[in-house]
Amino acid sequence: MNTHYDPYMTFSDITTEEMMFLQQATNGLSERQKQYFYMVYSGKRRSPQEILIYTLLGFVLINGVQRFVTGQTVMGLLYLFTGGFCLIGTIIDLVNHRSLATEYNQKMAYESFQITKMAVQE
Repeated sequence: MNTHYDPYMTFSDITTEEMMFLQQATNGLSERQKQYFYMVYSGKRRSPQEILIYTLLGFVLINGVQRFVTGQTVMGLLYLFTGGFCLIGTIIDLVNHRSLATEYNQKMAYESFQITKMAVQE
């Protein structure tokens, strides 16, 4: 990777907080490891718009889709069986969709980092 080119800028709707987190997470990696990390992380990352769309699906089709997508299976089932906590939980998720995406992406960055350290030995 070129030191002047930041591949994370290609992510749609990346926040400054996420950018700083990713740069800090990959600080000790070699260039080859950073490339592998980027490849793994880009496949796992969810943009806030995706979470917003999944949350809006809760109003129309199935409640809790946003929770299933972010790996929160138990909360997804609760939303599904309670109608999104009578739509109150769905409305809260609608307002907090960015924080849901940030929390999920940080978990995926940690997971991607672990995968990279095991897969690419330097």
